[in-house]
Amino acid sequence: MHARPCHQIVSAALAHDCQLRIRCGGAEVNGRSILELMTLQAGPGAVLEFLAQGREARSLVEHLVSLVERGFEERT
Repeated sequence: MHARPCHQIVSAALAHDCQLRIRCGGAEVNGRSILELMTLQAGPGAVLEFLAQGREARSLVEHLVSLVERGFEERT
């Protein structure tokens, strides 16, 4: 994943009152850390699993799913 999508995920996570873990392949990282997120090396077609806990967990996951479905609003 490039820096822009990573930044969008982390910004969303920081704006919500909850914790976020993200899994891809066999790795799991803190979704509130851009550096950790970039270590996933999730390329096009990768499957991301969002694991959120806390008061705003559902809202965060719904937002992240929407971001992914829209392709992080990147123009191709």
